[in-house]
Amino acid sequence: MKNQKCKGMRDLLPQDMLRFRRIEDTFRTCCRNWGYQEVRTPTLEYLYLFTATGTLTPSMLSKVYSFLDWDGWSGERVVLRPDGTIPVARLYIDNLSEQELVRLFYVTNIFAFEGTGKKNRERWQCGAEFFGGAKLAPDVEIVLLAEEVIRRLGISNVRLQLSHAGLVKALLKEFNLSPAEEAKMTNRILEGNWQALTKAKSTTPEVDRLMAALLGLKGKSSSFLHNVKASFPKVSRDFKSSLEDLLSITTLLDNLSCSYEIDIAAIHGFEYYTGICFQFLAAGEKIGGGGRYDKLVPLMNGEDIPACGFALYVDPIMKLLALEKEKKGKSGILVKGKELAPEIIKACFAVAESLRDAGHSAELGFTGQEESNYRWVILISGKEPSPFVLKDCIQKRRRDAASMAEILKVVRGG
Repeated sequence: MKNQKCKGMRDLLPQDMLRFRRIEDTFRTCCRNWGYQEVRTPTLEYLYLFTATGTLTPSMLSKVYSFLDWDGWSGERVVLRPDGTIPVARLYIDNLSEQELVRLFYVTNIFAFEGTGKKNRERWQCGAEFFGGAKLAPDVEIVLLAEEVIRRLGISNVRLQLSHAGLVKALLKEFNLSPAEEAKMTNRILEGNWQALTKAKSTTPEVDRLMAALLGLKGKSSSFLHNVKASFPKVSRDFKSSLEDLLSITTLLDNLSCSYEIDIAAIHGFEYYTGICFQFLAAGEKIGGGGRYDKLVPLMNGEDIPACGFALYVDPIMKLLALEKEKKGKSGILVKGKELAPEIIKACFAVAESLRDAGHSAELGFTGQEESNYRWVILISGKEPSPFVLKDCIQKRRRDAASMAEILKVVRGG
């Protein structure tokens, strides 16, 4: 039988891992610089963590990998985490809820079944969550933090799109739907079917006009929101509050010279978001997104605390990263012997260990590596008075060395 990896899974080869680590390292550095602390949650979580809160759509829950964690007499259904934020919210409630303000970040994989097996079922993301604090400033902070990571990765032509979950939910209330109809309509919108909203029966022509204005709302400054506010002075309190919230955030972003697009209908999948939500697009793909989710922690039996966060998606970002061009020559050192006698092999290991202790990368060469791939090659003969030969692979020079101290002096000077 031919060996195969599971459908929807992928191997990360050395070149892939160079990109992966670059994303990971850049993300960690930026988060720490902004005062965020790293956490890690288990791969397995209880299923009820995602169902009891009602925060994930039926469509998403139908794609989770779940099984019974059997202990011999009874069991609890568990899942491979389908989301990064909910486990971190649980971690916060269990361990850190006594703190008034907590900034956390993580690098993790999530799992979602995909029927064809042609798309990834295991996906990696870098996420950051902000628990506590007032509104507005944290919303802007997570947007700017995500933007900084993307900028430091060197990704260009990135579009930031803004929407607001509160506006959409307030608009739905204007249709006076039954709870069942409203839930069904919400699920359709969450899955990206905004046309379902346009086909709904409204109560008044004013609601139709409001819906058309909201779904057609596209702009690159807060002035567009001012126009909507002026055009609909008699909107509901919830709608007015959400509009003011989005207006305040976009005004802050304007003042900070942050470019964005307002497109209410551009974003879907905002299951637990209550306020602003956003996404980053590059080369036609979504590379990140996030928003405010003030009701999530209370729904999970935690305190009534505001929260917001974002995730950057590693897999599409990896496709956009070009590996840095290698400089002529290498910084690594190859240590090899003229023969494979026991005493020569022992000397090779000792020299390589001394080089690593001094902060250099040293590889043992017992299998015929190409010497030109290294900055230095150290050939060990074991013959006095010069048991070592150093080859400079850039300058194409050779020199004898009598001791380890002499080797280190030459390598440092090179």
